[in-house]
Amino acid sequence: MAQTTTDSDIAVLGAGSWGTALAVVLARNGYRSFLWGHDAARMARMAHERTNAVYLPGIPFPDSLYLREDLTALARECGRFLVAVPSTAFRATLEVLAPHAAPSAIGASATKGLEPGTSRLLSEVCDTVLGAGRRIGVISGPTFAREVARDLPTAMTVAAREPEVAETIAAWLRNDHLRVYTSQDLVGVQIGGAVKNVMALATGISDGLGLGANARAELITRGLAEIERLGVALGGRTETFMGLAGMGDLVLTCTDDQSRNRQVGLALGRGGSLRVTLEQLGHVAEGVGTAREVRALAHRLGVDMPITEQVYRVLFEGLAPRDAVAALLRREPKQEIF
Repeated sequence: MAQTTTDSDIAVLGAGSWGTALAVVLARNGYRSFLWGHDAARMARMAHERTNAVYLPGIPFPDSLYLREDLTALARECGRFLVAVPSTAFRATLEVLAPHAAPSAIGASATKGLEPGTSRLLSEVCDTVLGAGRRIGVISGPTFAREVARDLPTAMTVAAREPEVAETIAAWLRNDHLRVYTSQDLVGVQIGGAVKNVMALATGISDGLGLGANARAELITRGLAEIERLGVALGGRTETFMGLAGMGDLVLTCTDDQSRNRQVGLALGRGGSLRVTLEQLGHVAEGVGTAREVRALAHRLGVDMPITEQVYRVLFEGLAPRDAVAALLRREPKQEIF
């Protein structure tokens, strides 16, 4: 694990399924990738087994993927980063990184969520902790980690304020299986990636209740309208929500059972408790915490988000899922608008 880094290497912070998949892709693309995780014992086990048996079983590590336990040392040595820790650990991870990262460092957030307690975009957290003017991007789009790690066809979006920063990060990830587009809409790409998890909870609840395909399609469509309203209110671009980071990620997460947030919704719709469901899941379901933050943000901005409101009430106020559906159906009819 003491492998020395060079200026051309890339560090991935966060050894869950998504961080591991990204590190695997980078290594296959010819880079030396350095995967960091906070659990030293688990990192040692992964280094020995050359796979992430807990979060991404069956995917062998390329020879050029190295495991690291010391984030401070990695921050000093490596000038390129992808941050894929859960949103609850995002600020703390950056605070360790910040004093040691070179001013020329370039990196991206690969975390889909909002900061817990503040509802801030994670790019804003980067600006605060790392300092404004850093070369920072965000990665989003319809990407299940296992499929990316298996080299199944995938497309994603990298957004940054400066086109050259977005293109640099995109170039790290592109290969014959992974198509990477670029954008300058930092806000829209992040809102699409965060709020789609809340909508996946909603569609999971609906399917868990057995309400059918029509209801699922309604929730996806009106969920997209909520995502767009919030994103535009924050300065995002309408067209972003029709693309990979909006509609693409929303459809994927709401319709496939690989989605953790959909799994949680299914369990709730079938009568399970949130606590037990999350314990059994064994992975982070970002949509649960994000529902609280999105609701707070929508209230602050005066954005109408009825699906988000009902998901929040089911998660945090004990509202029965069937009563949440009834509340949505009782809403006053009106002209369909986005």
